[in-house]
Amino acid sequence: MIKLLIATTNPGKLREYKELLKGLALKLVSPKDLRIKKKPKEGGKTFQENAIKKAKFYSKMTGLVALADDSGLEIDYLKGEPGVKSRRWPGKEASDQELIDYTLKKLKGVPWSKRGAQFRVVLALAIPGKKVLTFEGKKRGIILVKPRGKLIPGYPFRSIFYLPKYGKSFNEISFKEEIKIGHRRKPIKKMIKFLRSRKLI
Repeated sequence: MIKLLIATTNPGKLREYKELLKGLALKLVSPKDLRIKKKPKEGGKTFQENAIKKAKFYSKMTGLVALADDSGLEIDYLKGEPGVKSRRWPGKEASDQELIDYTLKKLKGVPWSKRGAQFRVVLALAIPGKKVLTFEGKKRGIILVKPRGKLIPGYPFRSIFYLPKYGKSFNEISFKEEIKIGHRRKPIKKMIKFLRSRKLI
């Protein structure tokens, strides 16, 4: 059984990965489980660069197979902004509410038909002695004119990201629904397919 390090300190993200990987021949551990306090420096220009940096950092430190991701919001009208700089988009480390306000200000007066956006995530799998593999996922939606539902700490954009098919903002869907339709589901399925093809699980 492979011991897989889920390279995140975000409890919500960790819970999601544990559910997505449930039932597989994997022993999942987190940096907290291993009492790792050091964090990698990101600073990459793409989600892929940051995800690879994180996966390599934790794999090298522990000697384990490490899974990391980097994700963010890309708004069509703003040519893909905020992208990788989501949290620092306003030019500083912004709070959840500041990010919501900043986004809505940027899109003030923009018609519904031009408010398309997507959450993009890139997963990186670092296997010691092997090339780091990446898997990408996206979820399309529309930016609302005002937040809906309860704000989830650490996930500001979810309150203004509307899913037309479900008639809900991203933060209004349940955890069970997110596991089925979220942007991490497809890349995780691709990763599982790869691991099975190599008879690693």
